[in-house]
Amino acid sequence: MMDSRRPVTRNKDFLCGVVEGFYGRPWTTEQRKDLFQKMKKWDMDSYLYAPKDDYKHRAYWRELYTVEEADHLSGLVAAAKENGIRFIYAISPGLDIGYSNTKDVAALKRKLEQVSQLGCDAFAVLFDDIDPEMSKADKEIFKSFAHAQVSVTNEIFQHLNPSTFLFCPTQYCATRAIPNVKTSEYLKTLGSKLDLQIDIMWTGPKVISKDLSIESIEEVAEVMRRPPVIWDNLHANDYDQKRIFLGPYSGRSPQLIPRLRGVLTNPNCEYGSNFVAIHTLAQWSRCSVDAKKKIEEAMNPDAKLETENDGEVGQVPENMDPHIYHPTVALKAALQEWLQEFKRVKTAWGPIVKPQIATVPAPLVPSVNTCIAAVSSTACNLPVSDVILAPRIINNALTNASTTELPALDNAFPSILAAPPTVMNSLMADNKVVCADSVQTVPMNSSGSLSPGLTVVPVSISSTKVCDAENSQTIITSGLEPMDTATPPNPSPPDQMVVIAESRATEDVLMVDREERSDMSSPDESTESNTASISGMNVDSDIKVNSNPATLSNTPSSTMQVENQESLETETSDDLTVSDLQLLCDLFYLPFEHGIQGIQILNEFQWLKINCSLVAGISLKDREKPEISEWYERATKFEELADNLNRLLTKLNLVNNRELLYELYPYMWDIRGVVSLLNSYIKWLAMERTPANVTTFVHGSYTWFSKGWREAFMSGDQEPWVIRGGLTAELQRLIPVDRGTDLYVYKTPAIPSSQTYTIRPFRPDDMDAVYKIVLATYKDGINAAEEFIHCPKLPGDLKVGGYLSLNADLSFVVEDDNELVVGIAVAVLNGKEFRRKLNASWIPMLKDKHPISLLENSVDVNRVNSILHSGMTEVPDQILSNHQAELRFAIMSPLVDPSVPKRLMTCILAALRANGVFGCYVEVPSVDKHTTEFCKKLGFVDLCPDFMVRNF
Repeated sequence: MMDSRRPVTRNKDFLCGVVEGFYGRPWTTEQRKDLFQKMKKWDMDSYLYAPKDDYKHRAYWRELYTVEEADHLSGLVAAAKENGIRFIYAISPGLDIGYSNTKDVAALKRKLEQVSQLGCDAFAVLFDDIDPEMSKADKEIFKSFAHAQVSVTNEIFQHLNPSTFLFCPTQYCATRAIPNVKTSEYLKTLGSKLDLQIDIMWTGPKVISKDLSIESIEEVAEVMRRPPVIWDNLHANDYDQKRIFLGPYSGRSPQLIPRLRGVLTNPNCEYGSNFVAIHTLAQWSRCSVDAKKKIEEAMNPDAKLETENDGEVGQVPENMDPHIYHPTVALKAALQEWLQEFKRVKTAWGPIVKPQIATVPAPLVPSVNTCIAAVSSTACNLPVSDVILAPRIINNALTNASTTELPALDNAFPSILAAPPTVMNSLMADNKVVCADSVQTVPMNSSGSLSPGLTVVPVSISSTKVCDAENSQTIITSGLEPMDTATPPNPSPPDQMVVIAESRATEDVLMVDREERSDMSSPDESTESNTASISGMNVDSDIKVNSNPATLSNTPSSTMQVENQESLETETSDDLTVSDLQLLCDLFYLPFEHGIQGIQILNEFQWLKINCSLVAGISLKDREKPEISEWYERATKFEELADNLNRLLTKLNLVNNRELLYELYPYMWDIRGVVSLLNSYIKWLAMERTPANVTTFVHGSYTWFSKGWREAFMSGDQEPWVIRGGLTAELQRLIPVDRGTDLYVYKTPAIPSSQTYTIRPFRPDDMDAVYKIVLATYKDGINAAEEFIHCPKLPGDLKVGGYLSLNADLSFVVEDDNELVVGIAVAVLNGKEFRRKLNASWIPMLKDKHPISLLENSVDVNRVNSILHSGMTEVPDQILSNHQAELRFAIMSPLVDPSVPKRLMTCILAALRANGVFGCYVEVPSVDKHTTEFCKKLGFVDLCPDFMVRNF
């Protein structure tokens, strides 16, 4: 709660609030109304409506709102006024406006007049992220680009006579001021010609500014002849698919407040994740003293240098005065209140998808929004050749991979121009997609009809609504098919109904796009519970969903509650705590810094990797040495850190607020998997080896976490999209696999799950489980039990037995959270030499162990017989020239986490790389089509018949 004793230090005209100004899927009407309520509670006063990809705001700004859209917009304006919030409607005509075109200016007036008639009296005209080149007609009328914008803006302002009017310039930060802020003719023209009642927006030194100094604000205020309104992108994440920012408002001294007209934060695309960002901004706006700066000034230089490594400046004092702002203190206050938000019973808004753009978007081709009703597109006002890419977004081209490399723009353009003109309309409010929080059978009587008191009302394609008139309960029934938010639905046939109650559970129902519906299994099909009976391997494949309630949840569902009602359940060990949320925020902190626990994970792994030579080939007695004992202690500590992330993901998966879970889950799932992978690598480094198998680990070349790199990241000198991926990518860079970025492109599970998989070194007692896996996947990913009924261990003996028996140092298994082994990967450093050993000792033993007479019914008899009598095939020299290591693997399918095969592959490639090996091969008979495709997804390529290779 906000401190009622906190003095108000800002003047009444200071704008403090939120700008919805990011690229990607806009927020929903209900989310905006929820925001207004929170802003009122936190004493904030302004909301700027400016979603970049809402098509009538930017791409098709000339179009008037329909009656239905106008009704929703007027409802938003009214909701804002009810909560004392200034609703500022923004429009972005700069993509194609003709400044000298009277029809365009009239269209702009007409559009804003319509909004004015809906009750809005505050407006903004935005000219950010556009081409600064004027048309030939405009050049004949206006002296400069700035004069053109000023002319139109002043005319609109005088026409509307609004209570508040904002203007966003094309040069909206210091790095875009040409040549600089002081000498920019553009900014000078704005200062001298733009009506002084119009406020100008500014992002600071950069698009995303680490710090805002008093000097920089005074400089731009002097040039523009008015204090700026800060459009603050500190928490914006639309430029990076791997990042979300949960840290506190920071890097801005409260002493700026008297020098500013206001601050509007443009936060994460995911609405629910912005609680901390907005709450801490509200706290900041009520302060006058910067605690961090005060503490830093009081510190001596040595102490300051020491605390830089901890991500904190000095010790945070207790019982600070209410007018002093410290980000850490503000974060703690926000987390106390945010915790209650997780307990609210809320349903999910669509499938688990990150709302940010994944590729370079063209302004006239807004990105797809699966949760918002699609509106038929209208013809573009510009030919395709004139489509302008926003300068900011040019830097934002990145797929879901967390690599730091930017794709070439000439490679990005074809996909942009070929994209269909799909558009978004965030004012169509009826776009809620109900998600299953528990699944039960619809109550029916003996005749097969619904039980008395229940009626069926259609709500979605393959979905129906069951209303319990007696108990006033509404239950959604579905055939486990996607919800359709655009068209009226048809009811599902009764034999496919299951009940979806809006309450907490372990798993949510899978929702996919309509195009994928034909690929889904029938609702009546169930996934095999016995892992040994599941065959085949999959990477990023679709997950089959069981409609049986018993398999969808392993915890009792809570009783149904009215949405948004706070949970009254007794707190248990599975409930989130403030400490859990602190860990969550530390993992996803701010663009230029990680939280303390995030830095701890980085530092611990880096130390363990650099000092791993201490534990290479040691005896049991050596463990008593202090330096070796320290290594194992820190390895245990790192495992505890990994376990903390697993527990956090499990707790998140149980929260009542499914909407919030769906927003945070992809990020948490991603980083949890990376830390788990690092922990697996540490376990491999720590495993005991016989003196004959001791290897020399090569790590000297892989100091990615260097001082220079870290300084570049933390300095704020670069825009944060230059170094991408945040903590997740930084941890991935510590794995010694240079050319393995393809292995980090994971498909997030379609449904939240608490299922975890552990990758660890192989142990001798895993052999039986491994043999069962090989049998279940031996015949091109299909169970071969029938063909080897008389010798079920032969497939395991042939594929991995010799490798695990004679050299298991480079082998990993995957086990689920029930400690059931579901995958194996094994490698040898020199495949040619090792095959000779197998032919000399292992194969002759198998020939005696498995008589050929037992294989008469096997469809693979010829291949097996050839190996038993002729030995392992020779590896072609063209393979061995650059790929000496051999790799073999077998993985059960399907797995809840489709990224497991890639993570397993990353582990074993890192182990090979640590031993100085840079390429490997796998033997895949050309007839094994399924296995061939599987290997291709893992980055292997064909080099010659029956062999595939990859570098790393």
